[in-house]
Amino acid sequence: MNFPLFLGYKHNFMAYNEKLADRLREMLAELPDVEEKKMFRGVTFMVNGKMCVSVSGENLMCRIGADMHDVAVEQNGCSEVVMRGRVMKDFMYVSGDAVKSKKELAYWVKLALAFNSKAKDRRRQRKNKQTVYPTIWILFILL
Repeated sequence: MNFPLFLGYKHNFMAYNEKLADRLREMLAELPDVEEKKMFRGVTFMVNGKMCVSVSGENLMCRIGADMHDVAVEQNGCSEVVMRGRVMKDFMYVSGDAVKSKKELAYWVKLALAFNSKAKDRRRQRKNKQTVYPTIWILFILL
């Protein structure tokens, strides 16, 4: 149930640019393993199980890798992603005004997809952790 914010309750309202999200869906439609998840106050497109691009508010958030960070931050409409006071070098905010044309949006999607092929797969890491922990607990019980 959604309550007014002044009552101290959180609301489930996620406002993001639906048209930008539709344009991303259209661009990513040809890829085999694309999944949408509601996160980052919007919608995130996971490619091969890894976060690739996200629409949050009017902005596009791209995971482009730390090696492209310095080049990307200099471009028009780009800003760093800061979470909990820390600059996230793998990610970049791109304003909706900077991706109005199909060519501009395609540039950022291509950068994100290029990094996606190099990015670590979190699903594999979790599976490895799940198999390690029971072994450690058995050792503690036996000792």
